[in-house]
Amino acid sequence: MKMRFVLSGILYLLVAIVSGCATIKEAGKGFIGVSTQVLEDKRKDAIKKSFALSYNDCYLQVKDILSKQGQESVIYAIDQNKKMIAVYLSLTDTTPVGIFFTEEAGSNTLIEISSPSTYAKEEIANRIFSGIGELIKPKVSQEKISDVK
Repeated sequence: MKMRFVLSGILYLLVAIVSGCATIKEAGKGFIGVSTQVLEDKRKDAIKKSFALSYNDCYLQVKDILSKQGQESVIYAIDQNKKMIAVYLSLTDTTPVGIFFTEEAGSNTLIEISSPSTYAKEEIANRIFSGIGELIKPKVSQEKISDVK
């Protein structure tokens, strides 16, 4: 009887490890407050905008914008495989927000902002989209300059 109990315990452990490693790992992250699963789940409702920047340039611009905000938002996770940056809205408001990057044709990058909170999602989207908009100035052609004279 003891042997059967031990074998069933080992079998259960093996099944949990093989089939649920990601789930166990995500549960641990959730316990310490750094899980990004809810951000991935809410990605379908994300605010989206495409920019004429390569993935790498876009990623670096977003990190720069977030770091210049000082205490406004806090990066708590970066996942290169998922092409995602996870932030808390602020030091005092730990509502999670996910920033996902998708490479598009023609050196464009789609940014998706997801969160369980509509306010947090809109706030971070506004910060990032307006920040990138300030960095990317439209080029003025020489024809238009001469027409103004």
